[in-house]
Amino acid sequence: MILTVGTRGSKLALAQTNRVLTQIKQACPNVDFKLKVIKTLGDKEHGKPLFSIDCKGIFEKEIDQQVVSGEVDLAVHSLKDVPIVEQQTGTVIAAIPKRDSQCDVFISKDKISLNALPKGAVVGTGSLRRLAEIKFIRPDLEVEPIRGNVDTRIGKVRKGELAGIVIAEAGLERMNITNEITERLPLEQFPSAAGQGAIAIVAKEGNSDIIELLRSVEDKATRAEITAERSLVLKLEGGCRVPIGAVGHANGNNLSLFGCIFSLNTRKKISATAKGTLAEAEMLGNKVGEDLIKQGAQEFEKEWREKYGVW
Repeated sequence: MILTVGTRGSKLALAQTNRVLTQIKQACPNVDFKLKVIKTLGDKEHGKPLFSIDCKGIFEKEIDQQVVSGEVDLAVHSLKDVPIVEQQTGTVIAAIPKRDSQCDVFISKDKISLNALPKGAVVGTGSLRRLAEIKFIRPDLEVEPIRGNVDTRIGKVRKGELAGIVIAEAGLERMNITNEITERLPLEQFPSAAGQGAIAIVAKEGNSDIIELLRSVEDKATRAEITAERSLVLKLEGGCRVPIGAVGHANGNNLSLFGCIFSLNTRKKISATAKGTLAEAEMLGNKVGEDLIKQGAQEFEKEWREKYGVW
């Protein structure tokens, strides 16, 4: 059986897609794959910061449409890019393999740590969450929105256009370029986005044969972590224009969730935690979200949306 797989064409997208397909092939040796590279809105609008594009699902919508139409059998996405509220109608996240690193990392030209950068140094990131985290730790730094693939971003550092960049460690792992890392940023200071480090394998809803095949690489613990994190963001009605940190951690049948949100106009952060079992993942997300709302999360969200628009 040969299955057609939809993917973006960046080095990172192809690396993570091929890695997932290798895992599926190991579990199901009689399956082969052919890739179909599909350009998304996020690829076309490469000059704008992600949070300024007034559309959800910018890295997967066009691909998932072809899953629904049957032009491709499945799709592979970075899970943190899959919209929480408006997933493509007719698709299902059939499998979530074991997650890679949730951490962000800092890359600088001369291996200078983030804390050691001089006042006024310019750090690049494409994420409002990372912007808020950097300014919370180092309000004296300048943060510049950047786009482009991993190589392009690293190139800006090498050329001296930026003092450094903050980027997901998982992407560097998948591309085998972790030697570029200056330092791993602790989750306590740089809590990750919901789903960071995880992969979503998407299939057409009701396509039981494909879904059953893809479940061969499902990781139960990762699924629970992701469910808790995404439930938290859903409870807060957040999106890429609100800096929410969501870190789930599974240990056996136990699951913990840490959530936080940063203010825009003042140097403040509110946070909450909850613990339970893997089966209680969604409940934990709701619980942490409710706790953050009681502490004033909605006022923080209002600040960000007034500046960057409702999402």
